[in-house]
Amino acid sequence: MPWPAEKTSMIEIIKAIILGVVEGFTEFLPISSTGHLILVGSLLDFNGPVSKTFEVFIQLGAILAVIWLYRQRIWQLAVRLPVDNQARRFVGGLFLAFLPAAILGLLFHNQIEQYLFNPITVAAALLVGGLVILVVENMVLRFRIQQMENVPPNTALGIGVAQAVSLIPGTSRSAATIVGGMLLGLDRRTAVEYSFFLSIPTMLAATLYDLAKSIRDLHSGDLVILAVGFIVAFMVAFFVIQYFLSYIQTHTFKLFAWYRIVLGVVVLLAFYSGVLQV
Repeated sequence: MPWPAEKTSMIEIIKAIILGVVEGFTEFLPISSTGHLILVGSLLDFNGPVSKTFEVFIQLGAILAVIWLYRQRIWQLAVRLPVDNQARRFVGGLFLAFLPAAILGLLFHNQIEQYLFNPITVAAALLVGGLVILVVENMVLRFRIQQMENVPPNTALGIGVAQAVSLIPGTSRSAATIVGGMLLGLDRRTAVEYSFFLSIPTMLAATLYDLAKSIRDLHSGDLVILAVGFIVAFMVAFFVIQYFLSYIQTHTFKLFAWYRIVLGVVVLLAFYSGVLQV
């Protein structure tokens, strides 16, 4: 059955552009893209079932930015896979890391969306995550792994367990996997790049799952909004990923931790003062 035609207003397109910028800017930084989309969506009055699909779908644009930037390494990995044990171990490790969030997401997807997709949960997760990052950054860590391909299966599974925590909106998938990776012995850049690669199967699966559930509820106007958000998210993420990789060469994650804490406090104050509604 064809989608019913419905005209898309310029206001909706502007909202899609804003949210695409937010997604592309925050997806790979340890500050929670989902949390920011929930907060900005609330401020823009962009709510309802279509908004949830939109928030998931535009993440695909950000993921394609990763695929494009790492296209040579992904191609080399695919070529080596049939004959190289290290390549097979790396891909197998990614699959193990993918499983915890995938299983828990399938089991509790509806409950998470119903009870946790709100500004208060986001604020609490931002605060807790910021404090965790500060604690980890002040620990003396021993980095045993300086290349993604050397991540053993048990370490990959540990990173996957950390990623599963990010099902709580506001936690940040990037923060959970990066911090988890560092605690398990990955150096800073390797933890970030492993987080990038793990995002590919994780977010592709989330996008396809959500679209399969909601595609019948979309109309032609929604397709325009999805396309706009997708393209904007891709372009912004493309530049943010490169800057982030450069930034971590000489900086810690403390700036992001303090940003999370300040934002969490602001959200709580806005809620309790009545400015922000759940």
